[in-house]
Order: sequence, then C-alpha cells, then structure tokens
Amino acid sequence: MEKPQNIYIALGSNKGDKFKNLQLAIDQIHLKIGAIKSISKAYKSPAFGFEGDDFLNACILVNTHMKPKKVMSTLLAIEKDLGRTRGKKTGYESRVIDLDLLLFEDEVLETKSLILPHPEMQKRLFVLQPLADIAGKVIHPKLHNSVIELLEDCEDKSEISPINIWLKNPSKAYDFSLYNYIAIEGNIGAGKTSLSTMMSYDFNAKLILERFADNPFLPKFYKEPQRYAFTLEMSFLADRYQQISDDLSQLDLFKDFIVSDYDVFKSLIFSKITLPEDEFKLYRKLFYQVYKDIAKPDLYVYLYQNTERLQQNIKKRGRNYEQEIEDEYLNKINAGYLEFLKSHPEFNVKIIDISDKDFVKNREDYLWVLEQICEV
Repeated sequence: MEKPQNIYIALGSNKGDKFKNLQLAIDQIHLKIGAIKSISKAYKSPAFGFEGDDFLNACILVNTHMKPKKVMSTLLAIEKDLGRTRGKKTGYESRVIDLDLLLFEDEVLETKSLILPHPEMQKRLFVLQPLADIAGKVIHPKLHNSVIELLEDCEDKSEISPINIWLKNPSKAYDFSLYNYIAIEGNIGAGKTSLSTMMSYDFNAKLILERFADNPFLPKFYKEPQRYAFTLEMSFLADRYQQISDDLSQLDLFKDFIVSDYDVFKSLIFSKITLPEDEFKLYRKLFYQVYKDIAKPDLYVYLYQNTERLQQNIKKRGRNYEQEIEDEYLNKINAGYLEFLKSHPEFNVKIIDISDKDFVKNREDYLWVLEQICEV
C-alpha cells in the first residue's frame, strides 16, 4: 500500500456559529478525505476584499490516499453539505464555510478546476499565520520559500489574533494507548496487511509485516502440498520466530505502539490443516518450544471475511501461486482460527466481521473497523 500524501487545507467561516462550522468541516474531512495529523489555532481576522463580519480561520494537515482533483471535489461537496451556496457572481462574499486546498505535497498543477499550490496563499495573512503553526518549515514548491519566510514577507497587514478555544481532532477518538502490541490476523485475502499498514501510518505505530513473499517453498507448496507442507511450515515458523523476536526487541522511542499483520501462532493453525497427523504432532512439539519464548500481543484482532469475498480479494491481488486456492482450504483456515481462539480464553481477542466492508477503498468502513478495535 502506498504511503499517504501530506496535504494542507485552509478553513474559514464568517456566518452563523463560525467555530462550530470549522469543527463540522474538520469532522467531515476526517470522515471523507483522510487522517487529520495537525490542527492550527483558530484565528480571528477581518473580512478580506469585501465588507462583512470577521472570519475565523484555521489550517489542517491531512494524510490522504486521494488524488488532488478528488480531494478538491470532496471539499466542495463538504461545503455544500454544510450550507454554502456558491453564487455565480465574481468577488468575495460572506460564507458559512470556505475550504481551500493549499498544498498537495510538492505537486504543481494547473487545470480549470484546481491550481496547486494555491495561487493566492502567499498573499493572505489569514492563511499563512495558521499554516505556520503546523507547517512553518514546509517549502512552497514554486516560490521555494518556507511558510515562515512567506509569512515574514507577506504584505497583508490585517489584524489577526488567535482565539482561546481549540478545534478538536476527530482522530483522537481512536485510543490505542492501552496497547503496546496489536496483532492483526485473518484468512488469506482478509486484508490484514492493508489494515496494519493503514494503522501504522495514521497512528504512528511501528509496523511488522510477515515476510511470506520471500519464502521459496510457498509456490512449491501450492503445486505439491503433500511434498512441501512440512518444509514450508518449518521454514515459516523459523522465519516468524526470528522476525518477531528481532522486531519486538528493538525499542523505537518515536513510535506509540507496535502493529503486526500476523502472530506466530498462525503457524500452528496452518500446520494442522496442511500436515498429516503424525507430522503435525511432531510439529506441535517444536512449535510450543518456540512459542513459549515469544512476546504475546496485548490485543489480537481477527478479521473475519466470508469465503466468496476472500476469493475475490485473492483474484484481485493476482499472486500466481494463490489463484488455485480452493474454497475448502479457506474454510478450514477460518475454522482453525476460530477454534484456536475459543480454546485460548486468556487471549484478549476481538473478532470483527468485515464481510460487507471494504476498508481499503471506503474510508467510512475503515473508521468503523477502528471503532470496533478501540471499543472497550
């Protein structure tokens, strides 16, 4: 999954409950565009270019996977939902909410509907002052000056002052402070790697991803399962033990918690399905010798998805060696996970049914999954 892009959005309002309008806009941006990483102070400033009530202005930093034009169209839709009606007349006027896309990483773009960076931002004190709160060192991609330098050179001398009420970041509603280590698990194609990666970006978590792609026995196993099952499971166990031990032992002071897309015990689940009984008994003895020495997750999240959706996801991601996986095999894996979890009541487990969700493409589904994880 690609890393999200940093974008900066300016917000303004001078009609109705101005502070509430800004907060409602932030809530909608969080819901529809991406994770809000920083929010400036809110500033009071006079109307610019016309006679009208004072504005409240702010700027936010957002992480998004959207393209610039999609972000802009979504901002316009949010404006409309919050009651703004854009008139046909030119010039400035009072508005319930005004949302401007200022910067999209270092992208330079000029179309009929969108210009990046925003062509007027360097001329507006009510934009530069809140932007400097959260992006003072960011370089303007065309002018090649930092936001702080643009603020110092700005010829707009309007009176602007911060207010003593802070806008709230909706992302703070998802509290992972109870956990040092969260493991995301699920069947083949359930989306555990995608969810783990998204959480690591949005919540400053150290990410541990299984190195399954490097296993030379995996393609061989799917072609000749009886011949390569034991070799595959032993190689997975050794690699998972080594990786998780190394990663958990390396303290990262700059991360808030750890999230992984697997737990080592999945080795036991898969081996019970793939190995004949005599080989499984031997494997189980070796497994528990290894497993007792590994740190266990504080929270184990199991993403349940029905077999039809799993097969759709498997086909979509297009790994050649997975294309012949049968429904029966996926059903056995699901059953194995659920049986294992029920037999270990000491685990802190949350089973989340995502059969009717698409948290990769639909941000509202993603936020729903986060709510399920954080629910106490």
